[in-house]
Amino acid sequence: MERVGFKEWALVCAALGDGRQSVIIRKGGIAEGRAGFQFRHREFFLFPTFFHEQLSRTRLTDAVLPEQLTNEVEIRFYTKIEETREVDDWEKACALEPLHVLNESVVRERFDYGDAPGVQVAFVRVFRVAPAWRFPESPRYRGCRSWIELPEPSVDSHLDPVLSDQEQDQRRAQFRALV
Repeated sequence: MERVGFKEWALVCAALGDGRQSVIIRKGGIAEGRAGFQFRHREFFLFPTFFHEQLSRTRLTDAVLPEQLTNEVEIRFYTKIEETREVDDWEKACALEPLHVLNESVVRERFDYGDAPGVQVAFVRVFRVAPAWRFPESPRYRGCRSWIELPEPSVDSHLDPVLSDQEQDQRRAQFRALV
């Protein structure tokens, strides 16, 4: 397993981890560099980030923001990218709605950010990390960047797929039809 963490909203991590979401939609930001965001790693741990407004920025009306541990990080999911696409057609970006939990306004924000309209989309396979992996919080994990280096993962962990092979195949076919 890679020692790479991908910073993502805690609610999105939870949605990926319970099978409600199968894509990651990104554009780039302050610390992404001149080339913008890229899915630079094909496998990574989901590193949950916390801010209270994320609940109102998703379509999860009954969700509760996962508990943020004090001075500790808990990693519960590992992800493998199966396909990536650059989506520069707004209708196609909207069509991805069944595969994610973000509000349309968030997708639109990302789509319109920067000079050229569009988003980077990854169709992913998610695995539960069992037992959940905990390690101390550190200043090196903070900041506006998507990718971070993590400590050495526990050798006692194993990965269990969130979706069955059949469910994953159905979602992949849906993704391909939409983009």
